[in-house]
Amino acid sequence: MDTRAGIVVTGTEVLTGRVPDRNGPWLAEQLRQLGVDVGHIVLVGDRPEDMRGALAFLAGTGVALVITSGGLGPTADDLTAEVVGGFQGRPSALDPALEQRIAVIVERLMARRGWQADPDATAAGVRKQAQVPQGATVLEPIGTAPGLVVPPAEGRDGPTVVVLPGPPAELQGIWPAAVAAEPVQRAIAGRTELRQETVRLWGTLEVQLAVVLRDHVAELSGLEVTTCMRDGELEIVSRYAPGAQAAYDRLLAVLVGTFDRTLFSTGPTLDEIVATGFADRGLTVATAESCTGGLLAARLTERPGSSAWVLGGVTAYANSAKEQLLGVPADVLAEHGAVSAEVAVALAEGARSRFGADVGVGVTGVAGPGGGTAEKPVGTVHLCVAGPDGRELRALRLPGSRAAVRDRSVTMAMHLLRVLLVGGPPA
Repeated sequence: MDTRAGIVVTGTEVLTGRVPDRNGPWLAEQLRQLGVDVGHIVLVGDRPEDMRGALAFLAGTGVALVITSGGLGPTADDLTAEVVGGFQGRPSALDPALEQRIAVIVERLMARRGWQADPDATAAGVRKQAQVPQGATVLEPIGTAPGLVVPPAEGRDGPTVVVLPGPPAELQGIWPAAVAAEPVQRAIAGRTELRQETVRLWGTLEVQLAVVLRDHVAELSGLEVTTCMRDGELEIVSRYAPGAQAAYDRLLAVLVGTFDRTLFSTGPTLDEIVATGFADRGLTVATAESCTGGLLAARLTERPGSSAWVLGGVTAYANSAKEQLLGVPADVLAEHGAVSAEVAVALAEGARSRFGADVGVGVTGVAGPGGGTAEKPVGTVHLCVAGPDGRELRALRLPGSRAAVRDRSVTMAMHLLRVLLVGGPPA
């Protein structure tokens, strides 16, 4: 692959973690689909010198394209356009026509939301957002901030810089116009196809995979293989040029032959498999959650169209809620305790009965950090998936924080649904 790019994500709120970075990974995937490799994603705050340093660093790596996100608002700390223009040798100036277009957008936005603002302050903000580096291509705004494509000034070497707004919806809306801009097309003209394939294993450790890959390293030339272990799921991502297709085919054959008991996907995510399973079988599901507090229902309903198979869910922490809302028998709670396989079964069957669903899921446990006992320590979780083909039950002892226990429990519940719906390796 001949064409490389770098990404600069700006904003002190992103740098400090107050706001998660959604733009860097999204842009990297869009560039990969274009055949452009991303070598670096750099996070910087709102200091101009840090932005200049990031641009200089990426230019020094020889990238053809730099994408920035953020720093295009009307306030004093929004300096990306000015800094990029200076870096590219293109001083900024007011674009009167753009100023008028932004003013109309701002006026419409304020009227729709019923906002009141000082006219002079509003005009100053609009004027600031209409400052454009000389010779830059303006990308029409989705919100109030336009994007910019800023090539280096005549006689200067370096990457073309695409300046995009920070709000993900605005950035993603402007992206097609940015890609279509002539300076961007020129910068990425040397790109080649980049293929990417994903294999997913459930219950295989990275060290086990590492041994297998070492044994076959000579056969895998031309592949860039990366792995990620998350909540018990091992994701193996391979990136390669078309000429390495035979090497990838060999890798896939090795993985299928070696990890046949844990390999559950050669592409789709777990959530996609479960959603497809419900859609293909025409089944519905309802949830009854205690320790996971509705996280399973939230995950099941994350996908558009999930209302076709998700009927609803109940978060029942108190025993009284388990009894009254889900019909868990009081004697079962008294004899076995709220955290038990018996209660997980009763929750699953209760959800199924109350909602009239084909499949019910029950989750109960001790997420911590307190509440554990010697018999049922923190991390003890019981799950049950009950459906027309029977039940799948699991008892877990999970390490980690409260969040980790809850997240891993939800992932296990999703795998139990996968097994019930489509089969495959056991959860």
